Order: sequence, then C-alpha cells, then structure tokens
Amino acid sequence: MKIVSRNEELLRDALSCIPQPSSRTSLASCNKMIRFEDISAAAFKIQCGVQKTPCMYSRLSKQYGMDIYLKKEFLQYTGSVKERGVLYLLMSLPQDQQRKGVIVTSDSNFSMAVAYHASQLRIPVFVIMSTSTSPARVKMCREYGAMVISYGTTAKDSQVHARRLAQENGYLYLEEEDSAVYLSGLGTVGLEVYEQVPKLDAVIFPAGGHCGLLAGSAAALKHLNPHISVIGVESESFPVLQQSLKAGHPTEDQACNNHHFYGDVSGVCFGSNSLQLTGKLVDKVVAVREEDILISMLRLLEYERATVDAEGAIALAALVAGKLPELKGKRVAVVICSGNLELHLLQQCIARALTLDNRVCRFSLVISDCPGDMSKLLEILAREEARVLDIKQERTFVTSELFTVEVNCTVETRDKIHTAQLRNALLERYPTTAWTER
Repeated sequence: MKIVSRNEELLRDALSCIPQPSSRTSLASCNKMIRFEDISAAAFKIQCGVQKTPCMYSRLSKQYGMDIYLKKEFLQYTGSVKERGVLYLLMSLPQDQQRKGVIVTSDSNFSMAVAYHASQLRIPVFVIMSTSTSPARVKMCREYGAMVISYGTTAKDSQVHARRLAQENGYLYLEEEDSAVYLSGLGTVGLEVYEQVPKLDAVIFPAGGHCGLLAGSAAALKHLNPHISVIGVESESFPVLQQSLKAGHPTEDQACNNHHFYGDVSGVCFGSNSLQLTGKLVDKVVAVREEDILISMLRLLEYERATVDAEGAIALAALVAGKLPELKGKRVAVVICSGNLELHLLQQCIARALTLDNRVCRFSLVISDCPGDMSKLLEILAREEARVLDIKQERTFVTSELFTVEVNCTVETRDKIHTAQLRNALLERYPTTAWTER
C-alpha cells in the first residue's frame, strides 16, 4: 500500500461521514474524517491525564542489526495504551452524561482504562464481569474506583445485562469502537514517537482486530512525514486485519477464541474507520507465529526488564522472526503497548519461550546402576557448563538390560550453539542418548 498523494488529501479521503443510528445506551459517533488537528487537540487535552512514555534506544539493536527505539506504552497507569483513547473519549462526553455515568463489560484493557479514568474524572462507572473473570482482575478494577458487578457465566451474558442496566438507568454503554474521538486519542502515540526519535525510517505497531492504535497513529505520522513506513503486526493464528483488508470490509476470523494470552489482537475487526485508514496509510501488515511472540516476550524481559503480554510483544516479534529484512540498518521505533500479563500465564510463557529459544532442553539416557556412573554424567554436564534444572532416575520400568538405570535430565544452556555442543559431548560418551524435541 503506497502513499500516492499529499498527506492531507489522504486523511480527507480515508474516512467518510457515515450516519449512525442514535441510541441512548451506546456512544453515537459520526465516522467523520480524522484530521491532524483532531489528534493534536487530543494530545493537548489528555496531556495531564496520561504518561508521556519514554521511547528509548534498546540494547536489542545490535542483535537485530538496526537502531531500535521502544515506545513503552505499557508504563501507563493501567498498563495499556488504551488509556489515551479512553481518556479523550470520556472528556468529550456531554456533562449531563458524565453526571449519569458509564457502563462497560469484560476485563479487557479498554474496560480497565475506562474504570480508572472515569473514576479520576468523577464519572460514575460500572463494570459488569462474568463469574469466570479472574479474581485479580476484579480486584484491580475495584481498586481503580469502579463499581464491579459479577453477572453471568459468559461475556455475552454480561453484555446483555450491561445493556439492560444502561437502558433502565440512563448510563452510557461503552464498548471499544473506532469513533473519530477514540482514534484521535490513540493517534497521540504517533505524535510522541515522531517528537522523541528524530530521522525515523519506520514505526511498527500491533495490529489484529482492534487496529485503532495503528490507524490513528498512521494518520499522525503520515501527516508529519509521508516517508516514514508504518507497519502493523498481527498473529498468524488470527489474521483478521489482513483478511478484512483483502475483503474490503470488516470480517470475523472463525478461529478467533479470544484466548487470554492474545488479548485484543485476536478480536474481531470492529470498524470501517480503522480499516479504511489502515488501507490508505499503512505501508505493510505482517503476521507472526505464536513462537515468535513468546520469544519476543523473553527478549523484552531479559534486555529491557519489561514484563509484557502478547499484545505488547507482537510488534517486536516481527523483527525477532525476521519478517522485515528491509529495515536492516534503519532507525525503527517499536510500540510496546500493553503489559497486563496474568501471573499464572507469565510462568508458562517464559518456560515455553526458553525451550523455543533452545535454552532449556531435555534428554534421556541409560547408564549402569553402579557407584560412580551418575557422577561421571554430572561431570560431563559441569564441564560443558550446563545448569541442571531437574534430574530423575527410573529403575523399575527400564526395558534395557538388567542393572541399568534410565536418567531423564532437564538442563539450561546459553543458546543454540551451546546446546549443540552439549549434545555432541553426551552422544560421544552415551551413543543412545535421546533428545526430547521441542
């Protein structure tokens, strides 16, 4: 997708005003064009309510052969870039609606941002969550200042109940959409990146179903410098944006299961505004594997001490996977947009990433059940500088010759080369060594 005309004309043509049916329980928004002035106005209005997050040079630059700058949006108070759009949305509501209050459902980043900023603006806020929501998310939402109500066993049950409460009490039912106001708030990320990193060649954003950040920021960046490449990244498991761009309208990937690991990147493509802006202004959309996302999470934890979720790591995953070779030697900003990874998933993700990165491996071998044979195995592991994580011996169900023991061992290595060296050393001493493939 190439930029073929002047930036203001692109912004003007990207969106057309599509009248929306009025509803007193949902945000009525006219899908008017996004002007650069709208994004600038949003930046001015929300500057006291959200963090101007750093965009810092990363130690990963040398590893991937380019100057990488990480825009750390996960440092926002609720851990998500969604705060920018939400705050501008809430501040733009009529005063009478602010007095009545708003209502949202689910435990998404959007809902968490609404809970916090509505409370800060003294707007009554109600969050309807299903009974399957994790207790940690419920507690966090209450600490932000929202009235949390548990209802129903599914997200759909919660949505139906929230809409009914909105109709009965005059609350405004909010759900993440691509209104011009919301996109303008999200687009302030593009403004900040442009200010913080001079001579930018490219900016990489998370994409997927909820591509408002990509679309809004592209509008800002292309106005400021049409030569900056804007790139979106989504999951190969849920290529919703690519499918929607190909079809020319928002589509739903039947494989979407909204797994908590993926968060918003696995959601349905929710609006034509974002889609049209993306089609006009975004230069490229690429897809990455789940394995690449996990390794990206590991890299950010090790090199940046940043604990992020899949949505936060997916933009960097395009570089980890080598999907953008044309950026070698260039100056690239990567938006790390979310850090709301649940604790029970964190341990699983890091353990799996270490295995995928060839830094944790498992093997089994058979040795004689004699004094000293186990110590010889441990000497080899010590000589090869492998850290033993777990070791087990099996005597009863060994199918080889009598008086032998099967040893199952899990070790940690430095990298793929170190793993290969260890494997060769063990095979030289124990030819029947069997490695568990990842």
